[in-house]
Amino acid sequence: MAQIPKESVEKVLESTDIVDLISSYIEVKRAGSQFRANCPFHHEKTPSFYITPSSQRFHCFGCGKGGDAISFVREYENLPFTDAVRKLALKAGVVIIEEASDPKADASRKSRGRLMDIHREATAFFHELLMKNAAAGHARDYLKSRGFGREMADRWALGWMPDNPRMFLDWARARKFSGRELVDSGIVKLKEDNNPKSGLFVRFQDRLMFPIRNEIGDVIAFTARQLRENKNSGKYINSPETAIYKKSRVFFALDRAKKSILNEKAALLCEGQLDAICCHESGITQAIATSGTACTADHARILKRYTSNVLLCFDADRAGLEAVEKAYRQLAPEGLGVRVVEMPAGDDPDSYLKSQGADAFRQLLANAKEFFDFKLERGKATGRFDSAAERAVALGECVEMLALMSDFAARENQINIVATHLQTSSVVLRDEIAKAKANPKKNFAEKLAADEVSPPAVPTPLHRIVAFLCHLALSSGQAQRFLCEQFETLHEANRWVEGIPLLEAILGAAPDPASHAAVNGFLATLPEADRLSLAHETSSLEGVTLDGMQAAEQALALLSGTVLQRRDAAVKAQLKQPGLSMEKTLELLHEVKEISGLLRGIGQRSEFNDELPASTYKEKKPWGKWKGGPKES
Repeated sequence: MAQIPKESVEKVLESTDIVDLISSYIEVKRAGSQFRANCPFHHEKTPSFYITPSSQRFHCFGCGKGGDAISFVREYENLPFTDAVRKLALKAGVVIIEEASDPKADASRKSRGRLMDIHREATAFFHELLMKNAAAGHARDYLKSRGFGREMADRWALGWMPDNPRMFLDWARARKFSGRELVDSGIVKLKEDNNPKSGLFVRFQDRLMFPIRNEIGDVIAFTARQLRENKNSGKYINSPETAIYKKSRVFFALDRAKKSILNEKAALLCEGQLDAICCHESGITQAIATSGTACTADHARILKRYTSNVLLCFDADRAGLEAVEKAYRQLAPEGLGVRVVEMPAGDDPDSYLKSQGADAFRQLLANAKEFFDFKLERGKATGRFDSAAERAVALGECVEMLALMSDFAARENQINIVATHLQTSSVVLRDEIAKAKANPKKNFAEKLAADEVSPPAVPTPLHRIVAFLCHLALSSGQAQRFLCEQFETLHEANRWVEGIPLLEAILGAAPDPASHAAVNGFLATLPEADRLSLAHETSSLEGVTLDGMQAAEQALALLSGTVLQRRDAAVKAQLKQPGLSMEKTLELLHEVKEISGLLRGIGQRSEFNDELPASTYKEKKPWGKWKGGPKES
């Protein structure tokens, strides 16, 4: 008899919101963090039937019936389990491939169980090494330098992966974990892809290990922080996706934050995992973070189980502002209200909490602005609305984003905010929103600015090394996967080199380099300025054959050198400013010394000789000679 795999059942449940499901059968009303209704399974006048979004379950205190979404459909429609799953799958658009026999399902369950075992036991092994092994002294020193002690390491089960990979492999073999299981866990990979005889390579070496947990607290992956400069590797590396870890469905620290999110009636979404940890350590326990990816639709559906409001706390730079808009586009369609915490320039939650304290940070949260207030005030401050063409573009963006909102009352309120900021009619806005919802691809900005002459697009500024990394991400699957693991390193580089947001956009979309259709389809979605920049800066690489992985590692090392050079120049410029306090001077001198040490570690490259090898590019053609570029004057 056909069986529905556990993975398919889980996918159906993940894709089904139990509140939406039950409200399609009966009338429900919010009651605090829960919803309640008259029980459909027995006659009652006073509601005793409760739905809990956080656990995606229902329970009737009158008749005792309860369960998940599948249980409700089975009971309400009197269906067998498999029919109830198929019905929900059809409703959610989930394709189910049924198994013909039980042995496969048993094997799949066993395999997932072993992966959970590896991560649980490895977490304990890494933690013991961090706490007790003499060789991990520098890891403990790093934690102290960040203001963290033994108690914090215990609370978060932080660990240390030895620099000698044999220690971990010997431990794993002693625990009877096979090489295949270690590779499946993502902690280890084959030295050569698809060649089991090539041997095992431990992915994380001499790194501080941060366990990533699922919603119920099981360790399912790791983030590993570099402790010594390594030109061939990024500062942070995340576990690859596995059978138990899908980064688009996991929030770091959600297992700890669930209760506070319910109590505070809002989630605090931070940009980095360390930011989330610092918030929790300061008593702000509603903080969570994504793990190596931007916010996704799956993330939004998960958050909807716990709250109707999300506070976005991202960096105040260009990349942070773009991340705010990307997150809004995922959160708004799920009916989530979005407010933005305005961080001072150069600060993140970690640095702000250390310098200003938890009370000051809580005040920032209390002063968080509605998304459209934030977006439009920033636009006005940067002169984005100085011309009719620019105002038309802003209106078009706002119409598109307002059309995403599923909460009618909330959208009406935001329409008035947008109309006030941009000095337009709310009636016109409503009309254009209706058209946008009927035809999402309609360009409202073009319509409003039809009588304006659009200036020619100017290529996005793109540093040569970043351009090369963009080329690798679009042409090599290995390089793309490697760069996707360098999220934290690339994000940090954004302050110092041009073009990182474009590279992050490529890695976020991850078009298949083996498919020209996929790559070209992605490029077609980019703004013209980005397309011009890529075409110009990477045209000299056409036809060049490269080892994608090796080239990506070398280019990332060159990028690190450039970042350090620019950091060094910026700090030395600060030191020349008059009126510096002794404390600030000592802090800057310490940073100069640290940067100097890092530069020595990567061969003292300078920005001016930090060039790609000549073999990786051809002579660049002038602008006027490639199709679509500006003509030479």
